Amino acid sequence: MPLGSKRLVGIIGQIALLLLGSYGTSGEEVCDSPLVSNLPPSSFRSSSQLSSSHGPGFAKVNRREGAGGWSPLHSDRYQWLEVDLGRRTQITAVATQGRYGSSDWLMAYVLMFSDTGHNWRQHRQEDSIGAFPGNSNADSVVQYKFQQPVIARYLRLVPLDWNPSGRIGLRLEIYGCPYTSDVASFDGSSSMLYRLSPRPSRTARELISLKFKTLRNAGTLLHAEGQRDHSLTLALEKGKLLLYFQQGMSLSSGRQHLVSLGSLLDDQHWHHVKVERFSTHLNLTVDKNTQQVHIPAELSHWDIHQLSLGAVQSHGFLKPKRNFHGCLENLLYNGLNLIDLAKKNDHQVAVVGNVTFSCAEPVSVAVTFTGSQSFLQLPGSTGWTLGVVSLELHFRTWNKAGLLLTFDLPQEEAVVWLYLNDARLCLQIHKAGRVLRELSTGSSLNDGQWHSVGLRSRQDHLTITVDKEEGSSAHTSISFPFVTGSHLFFGGCPAEGSGHECENPFKVFQGCMRLLTLDSQPVDLIKVQERLLGNYSHLQIDMCGIIDRCSPSHCEHGGRCSQSWSTFHCNCSNSGYKGATCHSSMYEQSCEAYKHKGNTSGHYYIDVDGSGPIKPQLIYCNMTEDSTWMVIQHNNTELTRVQPSPEGKQHSAHFDYSSEEEQLAAIISQSDHCEQELSYHCRKSRLLNTPEGSPFSWWVGGPGPGQVQTYWGGALPGSHQCACGLQDTCLDPKHYCNCDADHDQWANDSGLLTHKETLPVRSLVLGDVQRLGSEAAYRVGPLSCHGDKNFWNAAFFDKETSYLHFPTFHGELSADISFLFKTTASSGVFLENLGIKDFIRIELSSSTEVVFSFDVGNGPLEVRVEAGVPLNDNRWHSVRAERNVKEASLRVDELPAATQEAPADGHIHLQLNSQLFIGGTASRQKGFQGCIRSLQLNGITLDLEERAKITPGVRPGCPGHCSSYGSLCQNQGRCVERANGFTCDCGLSAYTGAFCHKEVSASFKSETSVSYIFKEPYELSRNDSALPSSIYSDMTLRGEKISLSFRTSQSPALLLYVSSFYREYLALLINKHDELEVRYKLHNSRDAEALVSRVRNLADGRLHTVTIRRLTDTVSVQIDQNAREEFNLTSDVEFNAIKSLVLGRVHESDDLDAELARLASLGFTGCLSAVHFNSISPLKAALLHPDSPVIITGPLAQSSCGSSSPANPYAAETTRSLSDQTGSVDPGQPLVNAIRSDSALIGGVIAVVIFITVSAMAIMARFIYRRKETYRNQEVKGVQPEDGPEFPYSSQADSQSAPSEHQKEYFI
Repeated sequence: MPLGSKRLVGIIGQIALLLLGSYGTSGEEVCDSPLVSNLPPSSFRSSSQLSSSHGPGFAKVNRREGAGGWSPLHSDRYQWLEVDLGRRTQITAVATQGRYGSSDWLMAYVLMFSDTGHNWRQHRQEDSIGAFPGNSNADSVVQYKFQQPVIARYLRLVPLDWNPSGRIGLRLEIYGCPYTSDVASFDGSSSMLYRLSPRPSRTARELISLKFKTLRNAGTLLHAEGQRDHSLTLALEKGKLLLYFQQGMSLSSGRQHLVSLGSLLDDQHWHHVKVERFSTHLNLTVDKNTQQVHIPAELSHWDIHQLSLGAVQSHGFLKPKRNFHGCLENLLYNGLNLIDLAKKNDHQVAVVGNVTFSCAEPVSVAVTFTGSQSFLQLPGSTGWTLGVVSLELHFRTWNKAGLLLTFDLPQEEAVVWLYLNDARLCLQIHKAGRVLRELSTGSSLNDGQWHSVGLRSRQDHLTITVDKEEGSSAHTSISFPFVTGSHLFFGGCPAEGSGHECENPFKVFQGCMRLLTLDSQPVDLIKVQERLLGNYSHLQIDMCGIIDRCSPSHCEHGGRCSQSWSTFHCNCSNSGYKGATCHSSMYEQSCEAYKHKGNTSGHYYIDVDGSGPIKPQLIYCNMTEDSTWMVIQHNNTELTRVQPSPEGKQHSAHFDYSSEEEQLAAIISQSDHCEQELSYHCRKSRLLNTPEGSPFSWWVGGPGPGQVQTYWGGALPGSHQCACGLQDTCLDPKHYCNCDADHDQWANDSGLLTHKETLPVRSLVLGDVQRLGSEAAYRVGPLSCHGDKNFWNAAFFDKETSYLHFPTFHGELSADISFLFKTTASSGVFLENLGIKDFIRIELSSSTEVVFSFDVGNGPLEVRVEAGVPLNDNRWHSVRAERNVKEASLRVDELPAATQEAPADGHIHLQLNSQLFIGGTASRQKGFQGCIRSLQLNGITLDLEERAKITPGVRPGCPGHCSSYGSLCQNQGRCVERANGFTCDCGLSAYTGAFCHKEVSASFKSETSVSYIFKEPYELSRNDSALPSSIYSDMTLRGEKISLSFRTSQSPALLLYVSSFYREYLALLINKHDELEVRYKLHNSRDAEALVSRVRNLADGRLHTVTIRRLTDTVSVQIDQNAREEFNLTSDVEFNAIKSLVLGRVHESDDLDAELARLASLGFTGCLSAVHFNSISPLKAALLHPDSPVIITGPLAQSSCGSSSPANPYAAETTRSLSDQTGSVDPGQPLVNAIRSDSALIGGVIAVVIFITVSAMAIMARFIYRRKETYRNQEVKGVQPEDGPEFPYSSQADSQSAPSEHQKEYFI
C-alpha cells in the first residue's frame, strides 16, 4: 500500500476511534429507526397474559390488533414484557402507549437489557434513577430518549405503576440502529500478541480502547511492553481495573501501582475502557469515569513495542495470578482494530491457545434481595431426611449483617440460622431459648465480592465453609440427627400470618445470591420466577442489582467512603472537612474571620477557599494590633551572613514557604495589603550597582515561578532603587542604594516590599560578595498580609425590586452557600437560581425564620430554621446552606443545623440555567431590603461591591458593625466603627489587646512603687483619641469602684493606697491573718474604719480577684467567686481632694497611723494585674503609656504573672532571637546567625554586652528619677484644695498617645 494510503487509513482509524469513544454526541450517525413494528410475534415474551388477545405480540405502538395491546393476567410488579431484537442493537429511545380503547396504561416502569436473555441489567439514568415516567392516558405516545445509547439484544420492561382505575396495559416501540463489532473470547489460558512495526518518530499521544465482559474478578486485560524493558499492565483485581508500571525485568524492582478505577466489573456486562498516554500524564477511563495520573519520568519518552492481550506474553516480567477469562470487543490501538487483524491472520498478531471470535457466555442466574420483605422459599431435598445435608450458595453484599438461610430441625424441635454478623459467617442451632451449637468463620465478607458458602452435615459432624480452598471453615460435632424440615428460607421470612413457621431474629439479607445447589443439584431459579418451584417475594430474579455507591466516591477532600446496600457514609476524620460528604471546611478562611469570632493571636488552620480544593494550612494570626495579620513563615527568616564561596560564584538563596503555592496565591489575592521585609547589610559589597550599571544582585518574586526584580525593599517596582534612593537619603548622593557607595564600613539597605504582584520573595541572588574585604548579610522576613476583601465584601439593597445578578451557579452534586445579612425587614429573598425544573432559593420567610428550598427533580424540598428571636434586628446574622447527594442542611448563626435527607435513589444532579439573582428574584417580587456580606458559593466569593457600583438600587459596602461585634470588646473596651470592620478602644479599660482581653500584669518587688498623680481636669476633643484622657485632681468622691487581681505570699501586705490633700486615705491590704482589709479614713479628725472580709488564706500564692464598690456609706466587697459582702461606713461619705494612688511601697507615709506606715514602708512583693480605680488604670498607664502622670521607682516589668490558667501554645506570642557575631563589633555591623555557628560563645558575648548596657541605663535612670521626684514634689505644693463634684469624671489616663516632647518618665 502506498505511504499516502497508509496515512489516510491511519487518519480514518483515529476519527473512528474518537467517534467510538464519544457516546451520544451530535456528530454521530442518525440512529432512531423504529425496531419493533416489523418483529414477528415470536420476538415477544411476557410473564403472563390476560387472554390470547392480550398477548405480548400485540404490544406495538399505534396498532389495534387483538385487544389493542398487552395486559398480564395479574396487575402487580412481578409482571414483565420482553422483546428480542434478534441481534445486538444500538438502542437510543423507547416509547410507550396504553392499550387501545381501554383504561389500561402504565404510569411508571423500569427497563432492563441483556445480550443473552439472562443476567439482566437495569438501565439507570445519568443520576442513578431507574424509573421512567409513563403515560397519562391510553392514546398518547410518550418517548424517552437515552442520554447514552444502550447496546443489547433483549429489552425487558417491568411495570411499576399503572392507572388505578384500570390495569396494566402497554404498547411499545424501540428506536435505534444495527450495531456491528469485532469480538474475541479468551478461556483463561489463551491470549493474543501484537508486535508493533518500527516507527520513525514517536507519537505525542497513544490511545488504546476496548470493551470487555467477564464473570471472573481477576485477570490481565493487556500488557504493553517497550524499550528498556519497561511495561504497563492493565488488570482486573477484585472487580476493579488497576494500571501498573514495571521498570525492568528484575523481580526486586516490583510493580508501581499508578491508578485504579471502576468496581463490580465482573458482572458479565460490557464495560468500556480507554487508556490515553500523553508525554506527562495518562488518562484511564472506565465506562463514564475518567481519572488522570502523572506518569513516571521513564514513560515520558517510552514507545510500545508489543501488546499482550488476555495474558502477559513476556518472560521476566511479574505475572499476575490469573489470565483473563471473558470477552473483548472492538480492541483498537491508535485506530488499528487488533481483533480484525487477528481474524485476518495478520503477521503482526499471534494467537496463543483457544481464542474464538464470538462471545461464549455462561448462563448464571442470580437473584437480588432488595429489602425487608424479600425472601426465597425452596423445598428441602429428599435426601436430607436421612441427616445428610449438602448445601452451597454464592452471595455478594455490602452489609455486615443479614440472614442467609434458616430451616427447622423437626425431630429436635430446633431451628438453624446461617447468617452474617460483623461481616463473618455464623451458624447457630437454637432450641427452646438456648443455643445448642454456634460456629463462625471468614472475615470482611461485606466487600461486594462474590463469596461461596457451604453447609455440610454427615453423621455427627457439621461444617461451614467460606470461599472453598482460598477461604476458611469451621467444624463442630453434633449429638443429634441433623434432619431438616420441608422448607428452606433464604434471605428472610414471609410476613407474619402467611402460615409458614419461620423466625428471623437477625437483620434481613440485602444482596445477591447465585449458584444455589442442594445435594450438588443446581436450583433452577427461572422455575422459581415462573412460580413453578418454591415461593418468593420482593426479589429481582435473573439479575444482580448491587450498586457500588463508593465508585466513584462522592466523599470529597480525601474522605473515606464506606457503604451498605442502600446508602454510603463518608469518614471525614483527619481531612479538615465535615458534613455528609466532607464538603464543608472545618476552618475559617482568614485570620480576620477568626478575630470576629472572638479569637486572639495564635496559630490557626486557614482554609482560604472554604470547600474548594486548596487544603487547610496552619498559619500564625497576629491580632495584637488594629490590623489582623496572617504571617507565613519560610525556611530562613533570620539575618544570615553570606559566606564567601571558594569557587568565587554568586551567592543564592531559595525560600520555601510553610504554605502551598495555591494557598499563597489565594492569601495574597484576597488580602488588602501584603508586605515582606527585604534587607541587605554590607561592607564593601555593592547591591544594585546604581544608577547605570547592571545590578549585582536581584531577587525573584511573584506568583508561580516568579519574575526577576531589580528594586529593593522600600522602593517601587521597576525603579532600580533602594529606599534611600526614593527618599534621597543615600550615603552617597550619586547612588540609589547605601551599599552601592562601596564604603569600607557597615551600611544597610532595608525596607518593606508592599506590591502584591511581586510577592512572595522566592529566591535571592547576591553578586558582589567575593571581593577581598567584602562582607554581607541579608534578611527576607516572613510574608505578612492583613485585611480580608472577601470577609467585608458587602452590598446594601434599598428597594424590594433591586437585585444583583451573576452567572449561573454550578453546584450539580455539592453546593454550599454562606453569607451574613442584616435587615429591618421581616421577609425577603436572599438568593435564587432557576433551571427548567430545578431551582435553589434561600429566603427570610418571616422575622424569625430562614428557609432553604430547592428541587433536583424529586420535587421541592425545604429546610427551615426557626430562630426563636427576631432576625430583623439590624445586626449581622450568618447563614450557611449546603446540599449534597446525601442531605441538605441549613444553619443560622450558632443555632443547631436543620437537615433533610435526600431520597436513597432519587435524582442527584442540580441543573440550573438562569442567572443567579442576589437580593431578589427573576420576578422582582419578595426582594430583600438590607445588607448582604461575604457571600460565598462553593468557597468562591462573589464580588458584590463591584457589581453594586453599576447596579441601580444597590450600594456597595455596608457600615455599622458594632451592633453585632461590640460585645467582643471586653472589660469596658469601647467598640469603634471602621469602614471594614471595627476596633476595640481600650482607653477606659485596665486591659489591652485586640478585644481589651489581655490583662496588664507586673511583678513587684519590695522596693517597687507606682504612683499615679491626679491632676486638674482639662477637656479633650471628642474625636482625638491619640491624647491622654481628662485627668482630675482635687476631687471629692462619694463613691469608688476598685478592681484588681493579685498573687502574693506576703502577709501582711499593702495592695493599694489612695491619699488625699486633706489627710484622708483609702487603703487595701492583706492583714496578718491573711484576710482582705479595706480601710477608709474619710475624716481627718477621726480614726480609720477597717472593713475585714471573711475570706481567708489570700496570701497563698494563688491569683485572687477583688472588686470593691462604694456608694456613699455602703461598701460591697467580692473576692473571686465568693459571695459579695456588704459593709456600712459611719464616719463620713466624702473622700475629699484625692491626691495620688500608689501601688507597692508608699514613700510619703506621714499621714498614716504607725501600723499602716510600717506596712507601707515594707512595699509589696508579688503580682498585681488589671488594676482599675474608677476610670483610672494606673498599672496600665505605667507600663504602656510613658506620657501619663505616673512616677515609678524600683524595678517594674510587665509579665504574665496575672494569668490564671496555663498558657495556650496556639495563642502565645512567639519571640525569635538572633545570635550575635564573634569578634569585634563594628557599630553598623548586623547581628546575624552566621549560619548558626559558635552559638555558645555568641550567647556569652550577648550576655556581657546586655549586662553592661542595662547597668549603665539603670544608673542613669535612677539619677533622672530623683530629679523627677523633686520636680513632682514642687508641682504638688502649688495645688490648693477645692470642692469637687460628688463623682469623678471619666479619666482616660491609659489612652495610647505619642510621647511628650518633654517626657520625664522613664522605666527600669
